[in-house]
Amino acid sequence: MSVLTAGCGLQSEVGREYGPTSSDLSFSYTGISSGDETINQTLAIHNTYRQSVVTLLSFTALDRAHHPMPKVKVTTVYGSDRGALVSPYGYGLDILRFSGPGEHEVADVRVRVDKVVAADRRVVAGREPVTTQALDDAGREISRFERFSKVRLTNPNAWPVYVRVSYIVYDQPPEGQSQQAVSVTPIGSLTRIPSHSTTTIEVTGAAATAVAHNSRGPAVSIKAYYSQ
Repeated sequence: MSVLTAGCGLQSEVGREYGPTSSDLSFSYTGISSGDETINQTLAIHNTYRQSVVTLLSFTALDRAHHPMPKVKVTTVYGSDRGALVSPYGYGLDILRFSGPGEHEVADVRVRVDKVVAADRRVVAGREPVTTQALDDAGREISRFERFSKVRLTNPNAWPVYVRVSYIVYDQPPEGQSQQAVSVTPIGSLTRIPSHSTTTIEVTGAAATAVAHNSRGPAVSIKAYYSQ
């Protein structure tokens, strides 16, 4: 919808002179996606630094007149606001969540870069996303809307990547309002996937409970995102 501004950033402690700064980052927010089976309330992260980065971002919700909405809290699904998301050189993505009075009237967001550092050198985010496939106990492919017990992760990139996986449940808003994540449950922990390869993770604990409760629901997804 609009190109957003970045605030004051901090350079990495290692290689301070050459580390990433807020000027290496720019953002754009999309409230309602135009495509079918695509996610609403996404934040595109454009990184011109020639290495993957980790950020601490903060957000201000804006109404249609571009006025701040101080009563609306903005958080993220993947963790660009808490140092959990690795954003690659080029373009990365996070999903925003809104809560508080006026949460359904948010039209845009203002982004401030509180800190940006280079990702660990062993962590190189992929240019192509890691895909997920729900599996049953026998390893057969099933729908994400069913009660799955495993997730197969496929890395299409020519190098190993590290990801975290979340099971996301979305609301069902009236037409004209953006759909947002109402619950986000981690599946497993940080997982390494070799290049051009697959890895299978088990669905246990809180993730298994969430899947059991929301299976056959109308709006769920299994998303992998780059992390460290």
